[in-house]
Order: sequence, then structure tokens, then C-alpha cells
Amino acid sequence: MKKIKNIIVLGLSSLLIMSSLVGCSTTNECLEQIKESQVNVGQVNIKKPKYVFLFIGDGMSHTQVNAAQVYNGTIKNKDKVELEKLGFTQFPVIGNATTQNATSFITDSAAAATSIAGGVKTQSGVIGLAADKKTKTETIAEKLKKEGYKVGIVSSVALNHATPAAFYAHTKSRGNYYDIAQQMANSDFDYFAGGALLNPKGLDKNQKDAFDILKEKGYNITDNKDEIMSLNSESGKVYAINPQIQDSSAMEYSIDTDKDSLMLNDFVKKGIDVLKNDKGFFMMVESGKIDWAGHANDAMTNISDVSELDKAVNEAVKFADKHSDETLILVTGDHETGGMSIGQATTGYDTAFDILQNQKISYVEFNELLNKYKEKTKEKDGKLEDLLPIIKENFGLITKDDKDALKKDNKNLVISDYEYKKLQDAFKETMKEKDKRKEGEVIYGNYEPLSVTLTHIINNKAGIGWTSYSHTGVPVPVYAMGASSEVFNGSYDNTDIFKKLVEVCGLK
Repeated sequence: MKKIKNIIVLGLSSLLIMSSLVGCSTTNECLEQIKESQVNVGQVNIKKPKYVFLFIGDGMSHTQVNAAQVYNGTIKNKDKVELEKLGFTQFPVIGNATTQNATSFITDSAAAATSIAGGVKTQSGVIGLAADKKTKTETIAEKLKKEGYKVGIVSSVALNHATPAAFYAHTKSRGNYYDIAQQMANSDFDYFAGGALLNPKGLDKNQKDAFDILKEKGYNITDNKDEIMSLNSESGKVYAINPQIQDSSAMEYSIDTDKDSLMLNDFVKKGIDVLKNDKGFFMMVESGKIDWAGHANDAMTNISDVSELDKAVNEAVKFADKHSDETLILVTGDHETGGMSIGQATTGYDTAFDILQNQKISYVEFNELLNKYKEKTKEKDGKLEDLLPIIKENFGLITKDDKDALKKDNKNLVISDYEYKKLQDAFKETMKEKDKRKEGEVIYGNYEPLSVTLTHIINNKAGIGWTSYSHTGVPVPVYAMGASSEVFNGSYDNTDIFKKLVEVCGLK
């Protein structure tokens, strides 16, 4: 019956569009009439969602998504060229959003998140304000909170970082972490979870602790795993912090976690428990370290976090299975990071993504190993050869003199003379004090020279290239399923994500 109904609607839609073309004399006129007809038809399907999930892969565009699918497909299907599709890529509606901000075609996370959350273009670094740095937005989260929805903000990075902050804060600079944390406390949102806070006592560490301010505002703060897992709809306002914090008050990269680690999907699942109520809820979930891995040009770490985001989205899908007519799920990115490509100069039309499974830890964790070596080794005494065992252990890369170099399975892991020279140069820079390094920004992106050179080598061997240590201006995908998801079909600007949410939620 449902199939017949869809066919009837499709037929009526086609008749409406075709009849509207009568009398149009130019291509542009016809396209405009088609667009108007599609809008009118689309309005028939609008149903106000009671539950809204918005997932943002920071730094995630089409290439990051497909790289995860290529990797997973390569590992699962060793003798076939076949993608292992991520769950959210199979959503019935797919859109495409441009990401430029008010002053540049290449945005930052603050401006991009402000566009998605508040529907305006602003300058890089600005959160929750228009381009004049004065006019406040009213975010989709704030609007829905006024309507009686419960609101949750989840991120794998600090909760006062740019993307999560754009849903509750309004400030001229994303670097105003202490001010943002105070606005977080005053938001009255119901559920914060994931990372910790940056500068909770201010830049000079002489301000009242932001965690104490949150407690005074009625938030139950916990970083205890058992307490987090016991949270429910009776827990009141909650800030659940992952017990395992890595760099910059953020959760660990997926590749660095263990079986006891709380993951992004755990915080989504728990968020559903805390937020569920008769009036509905809105939950924004950010996988923030996809972006950081992109900046560092670390493909395996990037891929792992994209796959982890898919698991988090699946928690929303499982919820939607029980509330199919009331739930809207969106998955998008805020911008692309790193200029990532599948295919690069030395591999031509081939890829070898299976090589990446030899990488066991992120660049962050490898940096820690380097720091330990540098603590006990003077610059003049350092030798790259000292580190070859841990390079082999954590990246699988070996020299031609290694005892395992002749093994068939290791053929693609042997470091060439050219690559070894690059490692030697990078090692010399790594052993220097940071202020004495040469061309660090251009060659190494101000990352640890040896670490980023290792990820470049293994990435290139796999068939992955990078053009930047910064963001790029390519559009991002928008995947949608559930109530009124059809509205998110097509190509549009990232500000339209906000506008479409306002429309389908019946807001002003």
C-alpha cells in the first residue's frame, strides 16, 4: 500500500512539474518553474520531527567518507575491488553543501558551525555572531529549547571548542574558551558529553573554575565510567566527561583506545537515555578529531574516526527504528581538511589501503614515544637507527636491511632510499628545539617532523595524497533519513541546513 501511495505521489509530482513547463520560453525560466514546483511538492512530505539528531564530522567531506569505505572494503574483501559502505552513506536522501564563509572560500570550524547552527555567514574564528561580530544568532538548539525540547551537545573534543560552542555561545573569538565555558553553564541545555574543557580557569589560570560554575548552575558533572553508564532521564542536567582524555582536553583517537574505553557511540546512546521525554529532543554530535587527523595528514587515524562516527550514527538509527515517523537524522561535515585524495603521483591508478592496517597508533601517541626518546638522548647523540624498531612496531615500515624485508607480504612496506633520506632529514629536525627547526610550517605543517613524514610515507604507499595542512574549500555531503528528510535533498549552502531545520521543525 505504501509503495502504491509513493507511486501516486510521484506521478502527481511529475504531472505538476510537466504542466508547469507550459509556456516557459527559456531554459532558465523552465528551471525556475521546475524548482518552484519541486518546492511545492516537497511541502506535502514535511512532518515535524520530535527527535532530531545532527552529526557533524569535523573536517569530513566526500573523500574522508569514501577513504573509510575503501579501507574497510579492502580489509574485508582481499581479492575484490569492493567498498564496505558506511551505514549513513545508505541513507535515502543525500545533499551537498557549500562551505564558504563571509570573507573566504575556505572556512574554519567556528564560521562553518555558526552557519549550520545559526544560518548566517560570518568571519573565521567567530562563534554565534554575524559577520559584523555584533549581531547574535539564535541557534537551532536554542530555538528548540524554547519549544520545550531537551538539548544535548556531544563532542569528541573539548565542549568549549568551536563546533560544539556554536550551538550555545556567541563570541568574537573561538579562543575565548573561558567565556564560552561560562555561556555553556548558562545555556540550560540538558546534556553535555565527551571531551573536557579548555582553559577552565581562564588563560592565566586565575579565574573561578568553570566546572564549579557548571555545578552551581545545576549540572551533575562526572568522569566516572560507572556513573556515566547509569545516567538516565531522571539524572537532571548532565556533563559526562570521558575518563580517558588525550590531547587538548579531547577524547582519544579511536585507533588509540582499548576495550574499556568509552566511545562516541556510548555518549550518543547515553544521551538518548538522558534526553528522552514526551516533548522531544535535539542532539548535536561532533566527531571533532577527524579534522585534527586531517590537519596532521594521518590517514589511518582519520579513517578510524570516520568509522567510529558511523557507529555513533548507528545508535541514532536504532532509536529511529522504534520512532520512525518522529525522528530526523542528519550527517554532514563542516568543511574538508587536508586536501585528502584517494590516489597520488607515485601509485598512479592503484591503491594499497591494506598497508594502513600496519599503523597501530596515531601521530599523537607516536609523538609521546619520540618525546621519551628525546628526554634521554641529546641532539648530537640521536640516531634514526635507534627508532627503527618502534617505527616497525607501530607503522610496519622496514628498511631493506631488515630481516623481514624479503618476505612477500612486506614488499610494499620496505622504505626506499629516497624515503629513508626524508626520514633522516625529518629526524634531524625532530631532535632540534622547535624554535630552531627549518621550514617547519611548509614541509611539516608545524607537526613533529618525523611523525608526519612517517604518515606521509605510509599514506603514499597506500595511494593517499594530501595537498594541505589546513582546510580546503570543497563542498561537504549531507546525508538524511527520517521525518522530512526529503527537504535536505539537492545542492545548497551550509546556512540552508539551519533554515531547513527551522522549516521542518515549524519554528520562526
